[in-house]
Amino acid sequence: MTRASDLASPLTRYTLACERSAARVIDTYSTSFGTATRLLGTRHRAHVRNIYGLVRIADELVDGVTVEAGYAPDAQHQELDRLEADTLTAISRGYSSNPVVHAFAHTARAAGIDAALVAPFFTSMRSDLPAPQSEHGPTEDGPRHLASEFNQAAHASYVYGSAEVVGLMCLRVFLRDDILSEERRATLERGACRLGAAFQNVNFLRDLADDTDRLGRHYLSTTVDLTPAQHKRWVETIRAQLTEAEETLPLLPGDARLAVTSALRLFRSLNERLARTPTEHLTRRRARVPGLTKAWLVARAAVDTRRSTLA
Repeated sequence: MTRASDLASPLTRYTLACERSAARVIDTYSTSFGTATRLLGTRHRAHVRNIYGLVRIADELVDGVTVEAGYAPDAQHQELDRLEADTLTAISRGYSSNPVVHAFAHTARAAGIDAALVAPFFTSMRSDLPAPQSEHGPTEDGPRHLASEFNQAAHASYVYGSAEVVGLMCLRVFLRDDILSEERRATLERGACRLGAAFQNVNFLRDLADDTDRLGRHYLSTTVDLTPAQHKRWVETIRAQLTEAEETLPLLPGDARLAVTSALRLFRSLNERLARTPTEHLTRRRARVPGLTKAWLVARAAVDTRRSTLA
């Protein structure tokens, strides 16, 4: 039997292969987001996986893969610069020889994702790299996020580029076929930003040990060690961000609502686990939501989403 892909044009067939590559990335790195994407309607699923694929590849580049491969700081910056340039070129031309970049560009062209969202993402990723040797001499190879440097303004700028724009990218996918008022679109964009920020801040708390010990980064404080008061403040900040994002969920297209609701509730559960964890233990173990709890959260989200749709 002839497969549909066998009858497709060369570019369409290549794009399909690239999207399968992006799907393998999310399956390898994130069970939570992998589960959430499977709850999306079929018209969104591959596109969101394509976004995640590029984001994860860039994140791994700056989080130690290039260091383990023996790259000096200058070479790490060059790799990230090439990835950004390839991404922007692929969006413009509709092709890249890098499968993950090509898949992302396909989504970007379909959803109207442009440099206004792509550039801030790469700016945040670039700030995670050690300073280039050419700027500070051959001995400069330390982390960029020294505690004295990562203040509130730096945190907000980093989170916007690393997480909020990713939420905005996904929102453009969800709304690509819809005509909305400016007010409704702005409300949804605020919700997407709050949700992205909440996800990122939860990850900062959960990954405190790895960020501090292995990467030498301090995203949540202007002191080296997170204090109990700072720990409590970030938990409350995340709660507020999730609540604000949750208020916009009914405005999402029906075939995106369950996935986003499930992801929000998963991260809310994770935040509450982090709230109950003593501050000194955050640097010793990584909090997780058990599989059975995840399944219950998704099932509950499905019931509530259906109920709200019928109401």
